[in-house]
Amino acid sequence: MGVQADKIFVNLPVKDLQASIDFFSKIGFSFNQQFTDDNATCMVISDHIYVMLLVEGFFKTFTKKDIADASTSTEVIVALSADSREQVDEIVGKALAAGGTASNEPTDHGFMYSRSFQDLDGHLWELIYMEHGAVEQA
Repeated sequence: MGVQADKIFVNLPVKDLQASIDFFSKIGFSFNQQFTDDNATCMVISDHIYVMLLVEGFFKTFTKKDIADASTSTEVIVALSADSREQVDEIVGKALAAGGTASNEPTDHGFMYSRSFQDLDGHLWELIYMEHGAVEQA
């Protein structure tokens, strides 16, 4: 049997925690106040997906490596599924209106549609809609 996990916690360093909370709130995400203080917040994506936004100094306590400058290099792209093409456009539109920047041109493969943006710290986010049944399940 392979590795089984039922939740994912993505940890991202941020320069200004309150600015990041304001940015992601404008997109429509909520935050778990039980795991929020001056150093970090827990952004709720779904019942099983969370993003821990950690002030860079606090993030640094979890690693001996340098923190990548997300405005000039990329270590990860956070990709989230959407329920429709319209939802992809809506979420990315809210991100851009909240101060994010477009990352790439929209991609349309007919059965799959995606758009991406960079958050205030330069982290890459991608929203993807894929038609049901377009990919066989393993």
